[in-house]
Amino acid sequence: MNTPKTTPVNERFGQYFRVSPALDDAARDEVYFIRHDVYARELGFEPVRPDAREMDVYDRHSLHCVVRTNDDNVRPVGCARVVLVDPRNPQAPLPFEIACKDSLDRSIIDPASLPRDRIAEVSRLAVMGEFRRRKGEDRRPVALSTADSAAAQPGNPMSRFPNIPVSLYFGAVAMAQRQGIEYLFTLTEPRLAKHFARGGVNIQAIGAPIEHRGLRVPSLMRVSELYSSLRAMVRPIWHEVHAQIDTAYLVHHAIEQSLQERETVSVSVPLGPVVDA
Repeated sequence: MNTPKTTPVNERFGQYFRVSPALDDAARDEVYFIRHDVYARELGFEPVRPDAREMDVYDRHSLHCVVRTNDDNVRPVGCARVVLVDPRNPQAPLPFEIACKDSLDRSIIDPASLPRDRIAEVSRLAVMGEFRRRKGEDRRPVALSTADSAAAQPGNPMSRFPNIPVSLYFGAVAMAQRQGIEYLFTLTEPRLAKHFARGGVNIQAIGAPIEHRGLRVPSLMRVSELYSSLRAMVRPIWHEVHAQIDTAYLVHHAIEQSLQERETVSVSVPLGPVVDA
């Protein structure tokens, strides 16, 4: 029998959390609420809005994922988004291309030379306050600790919240893969890059740091190469997150197909002959 010290990290994550793509208006509204709670209400990075929702123009062509608790009292935990190029104007820059236009090292990689349908940007990573209450995290949008892969404390299984930022990034990667994305760019905190490097997640710096809500480094993840570099301790989280994302898409598509079939049947059923009085 597994004990808190021997339970595989993916089982501990799956026991407490579920990650899924935001595939309908209600789920996307939940994402915007999380972002507002973290970026506006708590951190003051964005203005507080009357509707308590944080959105911008890039959300119109973005994919979103959300992590929730896996219990009877389901609560939002965190979110992330994948900004795709604008289908109406594929040459329009992604957010990092604007913020880092003078700091990118184009000898490493030049986003402008890549096929636009193969690039995207991970951004708006946010974790709700109750899940990042360790010392020093009150002014950061995510929670990180070297103990994130450790066992929960006896008598308090939620005392550590294992790999929430990792699960959000892996969720973003899973969604990007479905879109045929190969080059995932992001503005990364140096400590986040170091945290990922311990697990073998290859995030390559592609330019000089900039000031953007703290020090951020323009970075690149090659989607096709990510899994091969992961350490054994991190791969179970990858598999768990991808399985949850795949299941969510399957369920969503099944529901949509069922609704379409019902609509087709309702339209094709004859109303019967009209009889004059």
